[in-house]
Amino acid sequence: MSSQDFSPAPYPLYAENGVTGPYAAWARARTRERYWLYCLLFALTLLTTTIVGSAMQADFDRNLPFDVESSFATYLSFWRHPAGLLQGLPYSLTLLAILLAHELGHYLAAMYHRVDASLPYFMPSPLLGTFGAFIRVRSPIYSKRVLFDIGIAGPLAGFVFLLPALGVGLAFSKVIPGIAHQGSIHFGVPLLQWLMESAIFPGAQASDTYLHPVARAAWVGMFATAMNLLPVGQLDGGHILYSFFPRRHGTISKVLCIVMLIPGLVVIGRYLGFGFLPASGMWTGWSVWGLILLFLGRRHPVIHDPTHLTPGRRTLGLIALIIFILCFTFEPIAAGGL
Repeated sequence: MSSQDFSPAPYPLYAENGVTGPYAAWARARTRERYWLYCLLFALTLLTTTIVGSAMQADFDRNLPFDVESSFATYLSFWRHPAGLLQGLPYSLTLLAILLAHELGHYLAAMYHRVDASLPYFMPSPLLGTFGAFIRVRSPIYSKRVLFDIGIAGPLAGFVFLLPALGVGLAFSKVIPGIAHQGSIHFGVPLLQWLMESAIFPGAQASDTYLHPVARAAWVGMFATAMNLLPVGQLDGGHILYSFFPRRHGTISKVLCIVMLIPGLVVIGRYLGFGFLPASGMWTGWSVWGLILLFLGRRHPVIHDPTHLTPGRRTLGLIALIIFILCFTFEPIAAGGL
């Protein structure tokens, strides 16, 4: 994920230290990097993902569904048995490799175009080990082609890593009838996972496949990829959308945010006694995300650039749409018993 914290305005063109164009001034006045913060957040995220991974591996070895409570218990006991964390490394290293590839895709594309950007900030989380990662774009972007390149580089790089990780993880997975309907948390099945499961476990139901922690890390990578490719605001998908349709970006973003609010409104309506409302088939977390984007992340900085994307970039845009469809699921996470 990338974020921008600027409001572009016309900027003079001149050369500085061999760099030409509107980015030259930023080349001479780059923000001082806080490497200690990058390292600290990465270390904390490595710890939380490894703890969650060790709990996943323990449940997997015992043929028990992944239990969130067991991962919380591991947080309290890992310091007494630190060697036990080693079994969590397949999950944590796979997931961090996918996230790091995604963010470095953004970062390297920004560096290629002489756009000032931060290194990745990783966000630890007690649930699946991480809330993801993001970079900050700290200088204005004046070209739709540059915006497109930076926006699409992350999802493409992350997908290159998650695809083999999913294949390897599924090869180590196993079939246990009804395993998906047990435990305290249920995970949706993206189209890409369903296709690969059908090839590796022909005839088996998706609900009977127990994912190895490496495959679960790839699942988190798919979830993060789909979230980032939503064509809204300043998400990666929003950058790509703006590159194609700058005038329609605001309308499309608003409509999609409202659509994401529907599951939550249906749940609230049924809670208030409106029994005629159908049960929502979408994850209510989309409503929270839609509400946040509607008020905080729907707008996009204006770019005054009359040029059009090249045919090659248009093809990459279609590939990004295919990746979004392969990684998206309407209900990625559901509580057990629902």
